[in-house]
Amino acid sequence: MNRFALSVSSGIARVTESALGPYQTAVIRIGFSATWLLFLLREFPHREEMYGPDGPWSWDLAQQLISTNGSFTALMWSDGRLWFEVLYALAVLTSVLLLLGWRTRTMSVLFMVGVLSLQNRSIFMGDGGDNVLHLMGIYLVFTRCGQVWSLDARRARLSRAARALGERVTDRLGPALWSGLGLALVAVTLAGRLDGDPTVPVLLWVVWVALGLWWAVGRFARSGEPRILLDVVGNIVHNGALLVIMAEACLIYATAGWYKIQGTRWQDGTAVYYPLHLDYFSPWPALADLLSASGTMVLLVTYGTVAVQVAFPFTLFNRRVKNVLLTAMIIEHAAIAVILGLPFFSLAMIAADAVFLPTSFLRRLGGWATRLRERLQAVPSVTVGPAGRGRTEVPKGVPEQRTPVDVVNLVEPVASEASKTSETGEVTKTPQARKTPEAPKNPEAQEHS
Repeated sequence: MNRFALSVSSGIARVTESALGPYQTAVIRIGFSATWLLFLLREFPHREEMYGPDGPWSWDLAQQLISTNGSFTALMWSDGRLWFEVLYALAVLTSVLLLLGWRTRTMSVLFMVGVLSLQNRSIFMGDGGDNVLHLMGIYLVFTRCGQVWSLDARRARLSRAARALGERVTDRLGPALWSGLGLALVAVTLAGRLDGDPTVPVLLWVVWVALGLWWAVGRFARSGEPRILLDVVGNIVHNGALLVIMAEACLIYATAGWYKIQGTRWQDGTAVYYPLHLDYFSPWPALADLLSASGTMVLLVTYGTVAVQVAFPFTLFNRRVKNVLLTAMIIEHAAIAVILGLPFFSLAMIAADAVFLPTSFLRRLGGWATRLRERLQAVPSVTVGPAGRGRTEVPKGVPEQRTPVDVVNLVEPVASEASKTSETGEVTKTPQARKTPEAPKNPEAQEHS
């Protein structure tokens, strides 16, 4: 009993003291915001036919449907073209800002508003990937998805460093953004635009009040207890949302796998053959013909797809098996994106699968990206000096180091009397030679040079 009580108490402490999965939630934020952004940009020339006033699903038809199901969409507030263009541009902007991790809590709410507004305006334009994005856009609101790999994390790091030096840090943009969005929320509420299903309006008001309370406690509280309490509540909400995202991904694969088992084409191993020969799902007919030419290959892919989807939820407690099946599913979605021409569905599913990626792998991936960025920033550029000689510009922040060519240029006026050059190109200084600056003993600077 003591061991059980200790396990329970440690589990409760783990859930309440920290927001779990910071790297996983960051990947989910980046993945879904990038998926939605790429979709909006690709469909930009066709936006008015898909979601705007020129679409076959007219504004009157959408209003009749929404009056019965109570779905939230800001596009029903006006049937004007200008309002549609503004909202579409805001959806693109919030996707970019959420991708970069700027004010992630606020941007996640606006991202959800953009996703729901466009998708609920024309519900017949979506597919499986849109459904996943629809759900995950709501779940992201409850997560702390900007702990790492975000501009918020960078700003928090700089603020801590400034406070450590005794500097006063004030955030004027946050309260201004909160006040402006609050006025907009009050205006649309009083205008009756949020009537219908109360889920989204209540969520908007709760998040707005919570952000104001968080700022007020951090600004005016004299003791640390209120902030600790808010941190505990925030951690519980974040961890609960992360658990829901994981359960949603498992539910998607489990239901897809078990429904496939009931189909006769999946039972006889020929189900994969048919979508490869549909014109709508064949952007590369030659590639589809090549893959479907072998009956054994079609059989293996058909049974393998069912086996992986059904078995994945049961392998979460075995890390090695889970990682193998996770890799297989990511490869499968990448193949679907190329072979069947469903890139956004595949990107949405890969982003959902990212919640199960190991933290060690994500940290290693982040380290690779950081080193690649540093190398790209540290690439020296060669320019031509006044006398036509090649001069290498050392990147900013790296101490400049004199090369043998620079040394020759420095002593050139007295080279005939004070120095001589050996056959290997090294400069041999005599007592009369001008003293050259000594290169800094810095391995990193020498590497850059």
